[in-house]
Amino acid sequence: MSGLTQTRAASFGAAADAYERARPSYPEAAIDWLLPHGARRILDLGAGTGKLTRHLQARGLDVVAVEPSEGMRAQLSHGLPDVPVLAGSAEQIPLNDASVDAVVVGQAWHWFDPARAVPEVARVLKPGGALGLIWNIRDRRDPWMDAFSGLEPEHDNSEADSENPRVGPPFGPAERFDLPWRQSTTPAALIDLLASRSYVIVLPQAERAALLANVRRFLAADPSTAGKAEISVPYVTRCSRAQRTGG
Repeated sequence: MSGLTQTRAASFGAAADAYERARPSYPEAAIDWLLPHGARRILDLGAGTGKLTRHLQARGLDVVAVEPSEGMRAQLSHGLPDVPVLAGSAEQIPLNDASVDAVVVGQAWHWFDPARAVPEVARVLKPGGALGLIWNIRDRRDPWMDAFSGLEPEHDNSEADSENPRVGPPFGPAERFDLPWRQSTTPAALIDLLASRSYVIVLPQAERAALLANVRRFLAADPSTAGKAEISVPYVTRCSRAQRTGG
C-alpha cells in the first residue's frame, strides 16, 4: 500500500460525522444474500460508523465490530452502545481462532492488504465459515449521477475492487450479486457524501472548499436536483461471498 493510500485509508476519522450522516445504508435483500444460512456470531470488519452493523444487530445476531479508526469507533459506539467495538484491523483481528461464523466487510475491503487480511480472516472463521463483501456503488447510468460524479477530481479504488475482489485461498470461488436500488436523501447530505470521501478529506482546505462549492452550484442548477428538498440517489449494491475451505 502506497503512502498516499495509507494516508487516505487513515483519514476517515476526521470526517466521521459526515460519513455517518451521508453514507447510504444497505438494502435488506443484499444482506439476506450476503449472510450464510444459520450464521449467528458475526464479525463486522472495518465497521466504520456502523452502517452495516445496524442491520446485523437488528436481525438479532451476535455481532462484534472491529475498526481501526478511533473517530469511527466513537460514532459506532454512540449509535450502537450494545455492540462490542474493538480497535483492530483486517491484518490484525483481535479475536480468537475459529470464533465467528461469518466475517462481513462493508465498503472497506479495497483498503485491506489481501496478502495479510485473507489468512487473518480465515483464522477467525469457524470451519466452513464465510466471508461476505458489500459495496454501494453510485449508479452512473443515471445522467444526473454521472454528471455529479464527474465533478470529483478522482475516485477511490472501491469500484474496481468490488468488480473483482482479491480473496483467493483458503477461500473458494467468490459468488457475486448486484442489486440496483435508490435512496432518498437531501442536498446537504449529498455534500456530506462527497466530503466523506477519502480523496476529498485529504485535499488542502482551499481545494476542498472550492470543490464543495462547485457541487453546491451543480445541485442548485441541475434539473434533477434543483429546488428539491429530497433527491433520489441511484446505487448498485455489489456483493461477493466466499466460503472458507478446509478444516
